[in-house]
Amino acid sequence: MNGIDFEYFPEMFYWDRTLWETALGLNKNIKPTDYNYPKRFTLYKEIYIGHTPLTRIGKTVPLQMANVWNVDTGAAFTGPLTIMDVDTKDFWQSEPLPSLYPNEKGRN
Repeated sequence: MNGIDFEYFPEMFYWDRTLWETALGLNKNIKPTDYNYPKRFTLYKEIYIGHTPLTRIGKTVPLQMANVWNVDTGAAFTGPLTIMDVDTKDFWQSEPLPSLYPNEKGRN
């Protein structure tokens, strides 16, 4: 809630999905200067996350909500593996898992 310097439980970095859930549910019309804008989004210009597959919401490309970028495109399941240049936002992807490894079921 107050940035990485105040996170005392390392597990929170990879198990807490509330940052992404908050970004998904945020009213797109609210401005960062509004009183009700989540403070945690104002701590950093951009935030990059993974470990929360976008395939859960039917997406397989990096997605930005507020200033949070989710780059987990579900390679452990049926999606592609993605890398993204954070400066240009260009990204590159593998073929989806099933087309590369037809007998691999992933974490499905």
